[in-house]
Amino acid sequence: MTKLLKSRTSRILVALLGTLIFSVLFPLGVHADEVPIEIDYLLTEIGNSDCTFIRNGSRYDAADAEAHLRMKYSRGKRYVSTTEQFIERLASQSSFSKKPYHIECGDDGQIASGQWLMQRLKEYRAKQNEIGSKNPDSDRTIS
Repeated sequence: MTKLLKSRTSRILVALLGTLIFSVLFPLGVHADEVPIEIDYLLTEIGNSDCTFIRNGSRYDAADAEAHLRMKYSRGKRYVSTTEQFIERLASQSSFSKKPYHIECGDDGQIASGQWLMQRLKEYRAKQNEIGSKNPDSDRTIS
């Protein structure tokens, strides 16, 4: 009886661990091959914006900000497996000073770059989800 209980407990723990690992690797139903597409979209949004980016106390235009974050992504993509990790680990603060990046758009004042990017990501996914729901042949599972 004790061996059966230990065996059952072990199987449950392995199943829970597998579920946890899968949910970390594939959050919100986003396919792994869609992550670079989402990141490219966000970087293009930055470059196309009329916003000013504040990095380590200096102000940069949108094109410079896009170039900087593309460089960080090309060097650090091995550290991210989700778009959220890209935002959190590479696009929200300086890797050296750890100072947060900020974005200033028009009269809206400064906001944290992570907050700005997460909002753009949410809008992008909503749009993609809408497109997917209009196309019943789509196998996309973006939430």
